[in-house]
Order: sequence, then C-alpha cells, then structure tokens
Amino acid sequence: MDYQILQTEIQDGILLVTISRPKAMNALNTRFFNEMDDLIEKVSKDSSIKVMVITGEGKAFVAGADIAEMVNKNKEEGSAFSRLGQNTFRNLEKLDIPVIAAVNGFALGGGMELTMACDFRIASTKAKFGQPEVNLGLIPGYAGTQRLSRLTNLGTALYLLMTADMIGADDALRIGLVQKVCEPDTLLDEVMKIAKNIASKGPQAIKKVKAVARQGYEMSLDEGAALEAKAFGSLFGDNSEGREGMSAFLEKRKPEWK
Repeated sequence: MDYQILQTEIQDGILLVTISRPKAMNALNTRFFNEMDDLIEKVSKDSSIKVMVITGEGKAFVAGADIAEMVNKNKEEGSAFSRLGQNTFRNLEKLDIPVIAAVNGFALGGGMELTMACDFRIASTKAKFGQPEVNLGLIPGYAGTQRLSRLTNLGTALYLLMTADMIGADDALRIGLVQKVCEPDTLLDEVMKIAKNIASKGPQAIKKVKAVARQGYEMSLDEGAALEAKAFGSLFGDNSEGREGMSAFLEKRKPEWK
C-alpha cells in the first residue's frame, strides 16, 4: 500500500511512525485508518521491529477526527466510521510489541483516543489533551469513553468527557494519562532513548509483559496471576530466553537475544 499519511523510519529496530496531514492538523480520516491497519499487519510479521513510536507532524499530534468527512454521514455511516476507528485502535493495542505515543502537540478527540490505544504516552510540555466531542453534539467514537476511565478513574473520565476541558501535559501526568513530560526539542530524543532501552531487553519477555498485563487487566486477580505463571514458565528451559538471560547475569556478560 502506498502511504500518503503515514511516514515511517526504522532505527535500530525501532519503527518511528509520523502522522503527516499537517494542514489538517493530522485529522483522522478513512485513509488514515486503512494505512494504519496495513502498517500494523506488516509490523506484526516483521520480527526485526522491537518497538513502535507514533508522533505527529507540525503542531499537532492529532487534533481529532476529520469533521469534513463526518458531517454528512447518516446514523449507519456514523456507526461504521466509529467501528472502523475502534477496530484499528484495537489492532494497535493488540500488536505484540510495545507502542509508544510521542505526543508533540494537540491530542484531541480521536487524537487522544489514539494515544490511549498506545501502551504508554510521553508528552511535550506543549501537548494538550481533550475529548471535545460534546461541543459538537457528539461523543467519542473510538472507545475513548472506555479507555479513559481505565487509564485514570471513572470520575476523572466523566469530568473530562462532559466538560470537554482541554488539559496540559502536567495535568495529564498528574492524572496518570501520560508517564513523562519533556521539553519540545527533546521529546523525540527522549522517546527514542526509552524505546532503545526497551528494545535491549529480552524480546519475548517484553511481548509477554504486554500480553499478560493487558489481558490480566480485564480479569480477576486470580485469573491474571494464573496467566502470569504460565507465561513466566514459558520463558524457562533449554535454549529459552530466560535461560540465556540468567546465564548471562551469572557469567557477568550481556545476553545474546535471538
């Protein structure tokens, strides 16, 4: 597929994806979702890619969904557009490698929903977050009503969803929506440093951490613990990643991951 919106670059096993519709503030449209689905499928089959980083070009990460595309849709078409975005973001969430959002500017509406589908978020001091859909007589359509309460809490989620308030990076950090705040000119360097650190770990262990943590979040503690124990055990045995990592530790050398 010829990408018109997504720009990609691979550095040391890290895929940097830049959303590039700067004149439209990187607004999400059908073309974006189709390109992202195609990219996710390719990444899922490429074992050389260890971490994926998503950012936006210009002063926005993503300023929302494309209102010009949505305005004339009927009820059925509106629901279909919602499901399109939900499916893409769910596919992103289910990707077995870590996905980091490098939030450089406005992350509003669908843009904030995209950040929440990533595994964690690093924000520039210029980043702004918000779900302003009720200002348009709408609600979030890409599972924002579901993920926001899971990442923060129900009261905070309802406050942001109902008031449509836009918050800065420091407030986003305070409520647990983002994990770190950086100066704008250091954002990508800092995110790439974090990505390289993750990429240096046991690749199967990283994948299992993501899978077990995400699946366990939807389970009872006992069910999640059982899932963890099974995944823990899978990393043991001859020629296993765990055997190599523990042996390297005891031999005071760097592990050689497969």
